[in-house]
Order: sequence, then structure tokens, then C-alpha cells
Amino acid sequence: MSEESVNLPDTGLSAEAETHEERIADQEDVANARVEEPDIRVKKPFWKSLGPGLITGAADNDPAGIGTYSVVGAQFGYKLLWPTLLCLPLMIAVQEMCGRVALLTGKGLAAVVKEHYPKWLLLGCVFLLMVTNIINIYADLNIMASSAQMLFHGVFLLWLSIIALFMMLTQIFMPYAHYARFLKWLCLTFIAYAITALMPSVHNSWSLIFKNLVLPTWQWKTDYLMALVGSLGTTISPYLFFWQAGQQVEELIAQHEADAPGKRKRSPNEAEMHNLRADTAAGMLVSQLVTFFIIICTAATLHAKGVTNINTAQDAARALAPLGGKIAYWLFALGILGAGLLAVPTLAGSAAYALSETLSWRHGLYRRFQRARAFYLTIAGMVLVGYLLNFFRKVSPIKALFYASVLNGVVAVPLLVVLLFICNNSKVMKARTNRPLSNLLGGLAVLLLGVASLFMLWALVTGHSA
Repeated sequence: MSEESVNLPDTGLSAEAETHEERIADQEDVANARVEEPDIRVKKPFWKSLGPGLITGAADNDPAGIGTYSVVGAQFGYKLLWPTLLCLPLMIAVQEMCGRVALLTGKGLAAVVKEHYPKWLLLGCVFLLMVTNIINIYADLNIMASSAQMLFHGVFLLWLSIIALFMMLTQIFMPYAHYARFLKWLCLTFIAYAITALMPSVHNSWSLIFKNLVLPTWQWKTDYLMALVGSLGTTISPYLFFWQAGQQVEELIAQHEADAPGKRKRSPNEAEMHNLRADTAAGMLVSQLVTFFIIICTAATLHAKGVTNINTAQDAARALAPLGGKIAYWLFALGILGAGLLAVPTLAGSAAYALSETLSWRHGLYRRFQRARAFYLTIAGMVLVGYLLNFFRKVSPIKALFYASVLNGVVAVPLLVVLLFICNNSKVMKARTNRPLSNLLGGLAVLLLGVASLFMLWALVTGHSA
């Protein structure tokens, strides 16, 4: 590959400051990331279009999601099934917007905000993202260590340390292309909930399930409002906005459509848009099917038996008890560990994308550590801070996951508004601005999350429920 064949990213350095060796190293990273036969501009069969959207959907069912849906099913039975169906088109629309921004511009969301909007808005978005992601990482590491302890015994802090160190090392030293292939299959760990829910010995009321799935209910109670915001927040999560955009940029580089972040070679065609939508829809459908089965499984096995308050990994694992004895604990723990291996890098990576774009650092999981130290150290630093929080504040593992989801729900509102502004800005999106349906679904997501969050905060502050 010749030195001139790759456009270099904007690293904030002058041409003189960039050495010949550095330019060659950047070119090598790009070459190593690329596939042999790019076909991104060809309309693909459905299964071949799966990529960032599927991984994003699988990451949506992180330990915080499993914990939140377990709390919802145990506490309210089938009553909060309706957001599962309602959120499907909303999350498809939201994540399609995120992917479309990256597909068109070749940039992540923070880079787009930096270029077109005031600095205070950029810093506000990145701050909110990093705070919520750290809390999520803290909660995810907490339940992962608790699950490992449940299976293998030993000391909680030892398992916490092993898992956190493993996360940091794999993200820094394992090529992400290899890791991503593994991530696509982690969603299979959630099949245990579907099997349990469909077992003859688990007496689900399917007529009641259908009723609660299609007919929304509302309760003016603080715990119900918190459960609703948590359910919405772990479904339409801020970190997924930045993650999918970042992953879409990396796929453009791998498919020879960009030479670096922000260096898109040509405008996307209709085949690329079709592949993006198919990928996103598949990922979100997988996410919501898992959500549905976790809720009905915990409703039938825990709520129906009067178990409405779960706090530990052991409590949540009992939802899979019909599968038999220790099998339930193994499946739950392995599912949590698998989901955490998927989600924690996503949480840390989305923050690293946003911060790197804000500060004009070299970034990208296709790069070697030596070429993007600040990016990778941000990933490691996010995991480290989440790890350290476990020493300062001990909350029951399941409740920590639930509270993290509630925080996601509140923070998602302003970030969704920013996303809608971007996708309706013709200077950014050219002819690919939002269609009326995207604006309708995006607006409904803002309205639903905003109203639920406001009522929840009012109830928490005043101590009253209407």
C-alpha cells in the first residue's frame, strides 16, 4: 500500500508533526482492519447484513437489562409487558438514526455535535454519557462478580478484580474483529428464559400476557413509575446511541468505504441504507424477544409464588428453577457473565468514542494500542472507575442494576432530543434527513421517556404518588 493511498484522520497534528513512521503505522492499522472482498454497496441477504445493529441489540440485554426485567416481572407480573411491544418500533427508529448519521458522515455522534453545534452541548452530552456509563459498569461488574461467587464460591472482591482486569486486557490487546465474532453469539445465552417460559410446568396465562402486551396500563405509584422508567431506560439506552455510530464507522473502514473516522469516500447508496435498516431491525427484535421472555418467565415463576422483591443473584436465578436445581444457577450466572462480557466493553467503548471525538484523539478499535493510547486508556479507565466504586458503595446487585437503568431512562431524554436535531439538520444529513415516520417515532420516544421520568422525579421529590 502506498503512503498516499489512505487519507489520514484528523489527529490535531500538523503534517510536519506527523512522522513518516506514524503515517505508515496508520496505514497498516487500516489495512489490517479491512476485509478482502467489500460488498457494503450491494443489497445483501438478510442474514449477511447482520453486524453493528445485531451486536447493539444483543448489548441492550446487558446485566442491567436482565436485572431490571427480573425486578419488573417479579414485582408487577405481566403489568409492564406493554413497553416491550411499544418500544420495538421506537428503538428501531432511534438506533437507525444513529447508524444513519455515521453511515452518511463517516463520523460518530460526538464528532458530529462538535462540528455543527455549540461546545456546551457537546460537553453536556459527553458528560451525561460518561456518568451514566460508569454507573452501569459499576452495576454490571457487581452482578458479574456476585454470579461468579455464586457458582465458584470464593471472595467477592477477588472475582470482581479478576473480571475487571480481564475486561481491560481483552479490550486493549485482543483485536476487536475476533471479539466481535464471539459477541454475535452471546445472545444465545438468553434462550434459557424462553425455554423456561414455554415449559408445561410453568403456568403462564397467555390470554393475560396478550392483554398486557397490547393494552398499556398506568399506575400513579412511585415504584411503578421507577420500574417503567427503568424498563424504558435499559431498552433505549444512551450508550447504545454512541456505540452503534462508532461501530458503523469502523465497519465503513473495514469495507473500504472510509480511510479513517470522518474520511468517508462517497455517499451511501440505497443498498447500504437497506443493509443498515435490516441489521438494526434484527438487533432490536432480538433484544425485545429476550425482554419479553425474561418478564413472563419471572412473572410466572417468582411473582406468581409471591416472590416480589429480589436483591441477589440467587434470587434472580430462581426464575429459571423449573429447569432444575443447580442448572438454573449455572444458566443464570453464565448468562450474566456472557452479557457482561458483551456490555461492559460496549459501555466503556461508547464513552471512549465520544471523548476521543471531542478531544480529537486517534480512536477506533481497529487501531493498535500504540496508535490510540488515549482511546484505549479511556476504556480501561472507565472499567477501573466502575470497579473502584464497588469499594465505596455496596448496593444489592439486582437493585444496583435497576437503579442504573432508571438513570439511563432519565438521561436518554436530552440525548434523544439532540439526536433528532442532528437527523433533521440538512447540513449534516444532506438529502437523508428524517422522514415523518422517524420523527414521529423519535418524538414518541422522547415523550414517553420524558413524561415517565418527570412523574417519577416528582413522586420521589415530594414523597407522594398521585
